[in-house]
Amino acid sequence: MTHSDQQDIVLVVDDSPDSLSLISDVLEEANISVLVALEGRQALTIAQRLRPDMILLDAVMPKMDGFETCRQLKADPALADIPVIFMTGLSETENIVQGLEAGGVDYLTKPIKPNELLARMKVHLSNARLTASAQTALDSTGQYLLTVNQNGQLLWATPQVRELMNQSDLSSPELHQSLGQELKYWLQHNPQAQQKLKLEKLDLPLSVVFIEKRAPQEFLLKLVTDVVVSDQELFQTKLSLTVREAEVLHWIASGKTNREIGEILSISPRTVNKHLEQVFQKIGVENRTAAASVALKIANEPL
Repeated sequence: MTHSDQQDIVLVVDDSPDSLSLISDVLEEANISVLVALEGRQALTIAQRLRPDMILLDAVMPKMDGFETCRQLKADPALADIPVIFMTGLSETENIVQGLEAGGVDYLTKPIKPNELLARMKVHLSNARLTASAQTALDSTGQYLLTVNQNGQLLWATPQVRELMNQSDLSSPELHQSLGQELKYWLQHNPQAQQKLKLEKLDLPLSVVFIEKRAPQEFLLKLVTDVVVSDQELFQTKLSLTVREAEVLHWIASGKTNREIGEILSISPRTVNKHLEQVFQKIGVENRTAAASVALKIANEPL
């Protein structure tokens, strides 16, 4: 199903481990990378962090059902273009209408037929690529963009930038003015593309990266955080895993098979499985789906 050497990434959301396992197996056999979530809130968090190419969404779930989950996805500009296919045992016309009105592009009733699922996914993935805008094509770092004038005054910023500014208290008048002076002085010295300026006096360590000059008095910048903690480090610390176990868990959560993980880490699939058995024991789960769920939850917790 892939259109290039890069695998499609699909988020499967279902509160039934059996359904998750079945659909994950079908997708992996079709060379699709799989992310999993057991409920709506977790699905939103994963989608915001990893932005899958498609979401397969169970309609009936506890806490937040699939219809509300889809509405919240579509309300987020960064996620709104991701095609959502509903999977459910609800087959009445009103349920189908409800799913489509919530923003779904298709609606499959259970039990899911693998060939039909893959065929419909292929169509919607193709349509999504054809209609994707230039803004959607930006990678995750591109979501933290802002423009300023020659005096360092903010002209425009994405919601992600404004959130980081609020977290670092940059929205306060004093720090906002200080930032403007820093940027003004920096821009006067004609920074080059990808040159970084570390911002001072902030609770959250931030820097701006120079992207390009868009107009005589407009500059495009990227806001980045200088705190970087890898998923593997989090798994080691929070789950008491060894370095290798943490690496294996990271790739399991990314939807990789034992064979693929072995190729990435230069170890045999059998060795991968041995590490995975230790992971299961340490984190108290019985299968890959549950392990991936634990890993994704840990990775998405605030530092």
